[in-house]
Amino acid sequence: MQTTKTLPDQLADYIAHAQSLRVSAYTIRNARYHLQNFLDWLETTRQITTADRLNATALETWQKHLANHRTHKGLPFKPSSMNKQIESLRGFIKYLAGHGIIPQALADKLQYVKTPHLLPSSVLDHAQMKALLRSTGTGDAQSYRDQTMLELLYSSGIRAGELLGLNVADVDLANATAIVMGKGSKQRVVPIGKTALKLLESYIRAVRPFLQHDPQQQALFLNRDGERMPYHTLLRNVHQYANTQHLEINVTPHTFRRSCTTELIRGGANLYHVKELLGHESLETLRHYTRLTINDLKKTHEKCHPREQAEG
Repeated sequence: MQTTKTLPDQLADYIAHAQSLRVSAYTIRNARYHLQNFLDWLETTRQITTADRLNATALETWQKHLANHRTHKGLPFKPSSMNKQIESLRGFIKYLAGHGIIPQALADKLQYVKTPHLLPSSVLDHAQMKALLRSTGTGDAQSYRDQTMLELLYSSGIRAGELLGLNVADVDLANATAIVMGKGSKQRVVPIGKTALKLLESYIRAVRPFLQHDPQQQALFLNRDGERMPYHTLLRNVHQYANTQHLEINVTPHTFRRSCTTELIRGGANLYHVKELLGHESLETLRHYTRLTINDLKKTHEKCHPREQAEG
């Protein structure tokens, strides 16, 4: 008699399926984390461990749980954070439904949270970014590596997972470009700015060999053990450098992507070109950034238009 698979078993199958489709390691790691939290909650609060007992009530209760959850700082989840967890669960639910394990109708029970139209947060202006990039120093192999990584994040606006997934062969120094693997395993070519290119060329030729232990290792950015740098190490390094600047915002690797986008749009870049650079599916994702341009325009209008000046 065949034993019914548990939800943890099916999660393992789902992760293996995602890996077979070459979904990025960054996306898989986040999905596994979110889904494991969901399964733990499901077992603890609803005593559900198999898919045959999964129902709409459990999904709706979980979504209410997300809305009422508080972080260790006593703050609720941001809508974007909630939607990332919902997205992970929707993918898993659709996988189960597609294999006839649960009813198809369950896949439609999870709804995304409406996000407010806020200006992008965690953005540094160019002066702040320059100071932060200088704080890394270049006195040893690891600090030179760190400055190269942060310059590349700021220059090309790539995601942290895309940066960490780069191999040496993905970089074309002669053409100042890199091939990155984005969401949905979609490749794109991004330009590398002059400052980042100089650092990257020196890093590859003169610095990386000191970090490389295994001649077969293809990862571009290596940790002290000579292995591909994991996200938690990058995040820790960013926090350490940001703390030296006493900034009022929480700086993460994604701050460099947002700051790059902000500077491009403020500089008048074509939105379609920015969308292609960032690897977005549509221009809708840039809607919040266009409000920055409008705010800048309003300030210029108030400063320069004669009707906005005090008349005697």
